[in-house]
Formats: sequence, structure tokens, C-alpha cells
Amino acid sequence: MVDNARAQRMAKRILHIVASAIEREIKDPRLEFVTITDARVTGDLHDATVFYTVRGKSISDEPDTESAAEGLNRAKGQLRKIVGDQLSVRFTPTLSFELDTVPETSARMEDLLARARKRDAELAELRKNATPAGDADPYKE
Repeated sequence: MVDNARAQRMAKRILHIVASAIEREIKDPRLEFVTITDARVTGDLHDATVFYTVRGKSISDEPDTESAAEGLNRAKGQLRKIVGDQLSVRFTPTLSFELDTVPETSARMEDLLARARKRDAELAELRKNATPAGDADPYKE
């Protein structure tokens, strides 16, 4: 039987456990700029997907996502052990890590919305001085 509420609670707990473990217990420099953003657990509670983002060392620096993915995959067993110890369930879910693309997608959408607002303002400015085509009174009497 699938218990979605239990899966959501477990996902939230896994999110906190993995995030604190990466911050405090895993000593890998590749994970220094990794932020855990979300976790999802399947209905049978056997598989957990942990979503993460990677920020650059500076604002203009590109994040090294390949290195972060390699570091997370290397620490997967240790993280699963930590999760199992802290969850105290019969079966510890297997962990898989996926890069979270929501921040990039939202930044792209914000850019598109800004361009649309700018174009709307330009059209409103052109509309102010516009006159209708043809006669002022198009209806015949």
C-alpha cells in the first residue's frame, strides 16, 4: 500500500539529513558549493532522489556541476549509511542525485518576462501618438 504522506515526511527528513551530512561530515572539497534543494521518495519507500544545485566560487564563475556530481556519487554509500542510522527504518532507501534545473529555468523565465515587459512598454509608447487608419468616422451616413 502506498502512503504518500509517509513518503513526503521521509523525503523531508532525508533532505535535512543529507544536507547536514554534506556540510558537517563529508570532507570532499568538490561538495563545498553543493546545496541540497529537494528530495523525493517513491511510494514503496525504497528509492530516494535528492536534488541539488551547485553555485560558483564567485558570482561570475560557472559552477562545476560535473565535479559535484562525481563527489556526490563517490559519497553515496557514506550518505546512505548516515541516512540509515538517523532514519531508523527497516530498509534504508537507495539514494540517487539529480541536478536541480529549477533555478536556471526560473532565471530564463524572468529574462523572458523582462523582455516582454520592455516590448509592451515600447508598444504603449508607439500607441500614444498613433492615429487610426482611414477616415476619422468610418461609418457611412
